[in-house]
Amino acid sequence: MKPNITMIGMPSSGKSTVGVLLAKRLGFSFVDVDIVIQEKEGRLLKEIIAEEGMDGFLKVEERVNAGLDVQLSVIAPGGSVIYGEAAMNHLKEISEVVYLKMSYEEMEKRIGNVVDRGVALKPGFTLRDLYNERVPYYEKYADITIDEEGKTPGETVDELRDIIESMMDRSMVQRIVEEQKRILEEKDRILEEKDRLLLEYGEEIAALKAQLEQLAAVR
Repeated sequence: MKPNITMIGMPSSGKSTVGVLLAKRLGFSFVDVDIVIQEKEGRLLKEIIAEEGMDGFLKVEERVNAGLDVQLSVIAPGGSVIYGEAAMNHLKEISEVVYLKMSYEEMEKRIGNVVDRGVALKPGFTLRDLYNERVPYYEKYADITIDEEGKTPGETVDELRDIIESMMDRSMVQRIVEEQKRILEEKDRILEEKDRLLLEYGEEIAALKAQLEQLAAVR
């Protein structure tokens, strides 16, 4: 099995919701690529689309996804990632790609405000057009397809976790255990450093607080 899992699917299919739950149950990290894009660009998705147009946004999205370098992570890119061949080739190389399948009717019910969600809707396109255009791409790139019809997010995660765990070999399980151990050790190190600093500089901090209180009283 490849060292990551990528969630693809229509907007509102639950890539982030299911992805976070799956990451917790597998002991993986979670990567929301929309947030990565916003952090790298310093702009919201809807601002990128407004300023650079749809083609400009898709280029930014493809570049960021094609440059992801992660291990033992559940990756949740935007629904339009499938338009970027370089991005999808990279994600296929580093991860098992999971397609969260949903009906058009369910997508329409869930999606809410298209602009606020940052949906990459081409000029003149309806949601139905978007759905019809993207489904073949999702089916093309999927290694695993999960039909969400009639399932809660928890049930979807349970089904997906069973599939993923059945694909894992001993080396993958060992890598997960070692990564979790490393994370815990790093947390312990940070806590120890925090305690050391408090012990070392506690008296100085207390003295500074006392001085500030005196200054405030004088004013």
